[in-house]
Amino acid sequence: MLNNPPGAPNPLPTDGRPVMTVSELNREVKQLLEGSVPLLWVGGEISNFAAPSSGHWYFTLKDARAQVRCAMFRGRNRNVRFQPGNGREVLARARVSLYEGRGEFQLIIEHLEEAGFGALMRQLEELKAKLQAEGLFELTRKKPLPFLPATIGIITSPTGAAVRDMIQVLGRRYPAAKVELIPVAVQGQGAAQQIANAIALAGRLQRHDLLIVGRGGGSLEDLWAFNEEVVARALAACPIPTISAVGHETDNTIADLVADVRAPTPSAAAEIASANAATLLDTTAAITRRLKRAMQQQLRHVGQRLQITRNRLRHPREQLHNRAQQLDHLELRLKAAMDNQVERRHQLLSSSLRSFARVHPEQQIAAKRQQLATATQNLQRSCKELMTRRHDRLQHAAAMLNNVSPLSVLQRGYAISRNADGEVIKSVQQVTPGEQVSVILASGEFEATVNTIHSVRE
Repeated sequence: MLNNPPGAPNPLPTDGRPVMTVSELNREVKQLLEGSVPLLWVGGEISNFAAPSSGHWYFTLKDARAQVRCAMFRGRNRNVRFQPGNGREVLARARVSLYEGRGEFQLIIEHLEEAGFGALMRQLEELKAKLQAEGLFELTRKKPLPFLPATIGIITSPTGAAVRDMIQVLGRRYPAAKVELIPVAVQGQGAAQQIANAIALAGRLQRHDLLIVGRGGGSLEDLWAFNEEVVARALAACPIPTISAVGHETDNTIADLVADVRAPTPSAAAEIASANAATLLDTTAAITRRLKRAMQQQLRHVGQRLQITRNRLRHPREQLHNRAQQLDHLELRLKAAMDNQVERRHQLLSSSLRSFARVHPEQQIAAKRQQLATATQNLQRSCKELMTRRHDRLQHAAAMLNNVSPLSVLQRGYAISRNADGEVIKSVQQVTPGEQVSVILASGEFEATVNTIHSVRE
């Protein structure tokens, strides 16, 4: 129905028919469009681009057969990361609407991006969402890397710098590993299928303990083979642990998400693969240094103990000299005792003679003389026997001392052997082949090495 505001011209006659004004019509159509058509993506070429001082953008999107007017308001176009212009292919997320003032069909743009990159990113996000929903990115399905892989397969281009970097790092950090190159194309038509086929073949052959899949840096289009679904599914199905090494640290591909381990660069992948070997080599070197220091310290300690023992050890000749000196001392004491005994007997005899001289009895004199002769004989015999016993004891002690002397044993051709700890070797169980021993002879001492051990059966 026509509802004119006050002061407006009289409406046209309607003859009772319902009539809408143009404003009402455009409003109804706008509401109908905006309410029935959801937010959608539209791709096309920009033309008639205008950016007035208000900050809004107005342009036309067209293809070979049609065009549509577009508006993108200031609050939205601030987030656009490129400068749009005539002739630029773009993708627009937009609402369908109608400009009531002129009755023109138009699109209200919510988001704008370059067509090529945007299409790839949208395709990438869709594939990510699909694979994530299937659980291909879950940490629980990822396999641990082997501790020390014997054979490492590298799936990459044989001519790129990445393969040279990886082989150089592995050769320096883990020379014991066998590295095999599995050459594939890493970009261009058919590259993704080649990569997937190489992964599947390596999984079937089971010749490798670890696979590194990757390439050097590049644009999104250059790295796109590693965003393909066929590569992702090959990595997920591979029974061999895998490392993804695609591009630089800022590059992220679907292969990085599916592989068991993601390396920021190819060189970093080689370092990850050789991490345990390098750590083991460093640990071995550290243990070797500590063992060397401990052995040197132990040798110094043993040397000090040996020197102390040598200082305390007295030569048997010195013991013989001491015993000989004791024997001489005993002989002198014995002679002094005999002299004292003779002197006392002589004094007794003199006293008796003086007594006899006072009395002068011939019989007593004769008897006393006989007693004196007998006493003299007894004294001489006693002295002789005492001297003989003392001399025999002295000879016996000297013989016993000589028998127990190590020098006497050594003079007969025997030797004394000691191990590295200074212990006397009494049994073959105390030594092992290759051990250093010290051998002492009567004329000196020398070092020897045990070559062979023969046990004597009892």
